[in-house]
Amino acid sequence: MARAAVFDVDGTLVDTNHLHVTTWWEAFRQAGHRVPTHAVHRAVGLGSDDLIARLLGEDRDKDRDAELSAAHKTLYAQYFDRLPPFEDAGRLLRRLDRDGWRVVLATSAGGAELSALRRAISADDAITATASADDVEHGKPAPEPVERALELAGVPAGHAVFVGDTVWDMKAGSRAGVRCVGVLCGGIPRADLVAAGAQAVYDDPAQLLASLADSPLA
Repeated sequence: MARAAVFDVDGTLVDTNHLHVTTWWEAFRQAGHRVPTHAVHRAVGLGSDDLIARLLGEDRDKDRDAELSAAHKTLYAQYFDRLPPFEDAGRLLRRLDRDGWRVVLATSAGGAELSALRRAISADDAITATASADDVEHGKPAPEPVERALELAGVPAGHAVFVGDTVWDMKAGSRAGVRCVGVLCGGIPRADLVAAGAQAVYDDPAQLLASLADSPLA
């Protein structure tokens, strides 16, 4: 039976988490909110609505959520032409494709941002499909993004592995019933990833590629 290797993108394949932290922090600052960067970092990986709700609380002026999200998108877009992929990210996807895995991206990014991320990875020839924020009603940690990725791959959860860098990724993958692999390059501690469901943890795509034979993606 076919197998699916599902990947988060930000912080997993492309080194963007701290760019998101900086641009969200600035968006909040411009709107008059003082949000510490460490709190923003722990919320990265959530969709925009959930991230804002987590950081500002339910008693915020929700009418300004769209303004905050738009400010973040505008600030982050200035980096689109120079988003840095992690070492061996593209090689990892191509190796899995050659090994018979259906490689699918599951990301909260969409539109021009997703296009910029795919350019950075530079492995479109190895990617079977992409489940973006536009394809689901609820983002991570809900299982929908991973479930949608499995639908696109035509693979059941028992024949899939999800690779991500945040606790939201691990929770989404676990709720979707897939094996979860964590990477540390997004800045989240190993213990947190394991507690959220990671069955194995690697430093980054390069270490995962080098350890592939002994990994859940063997």
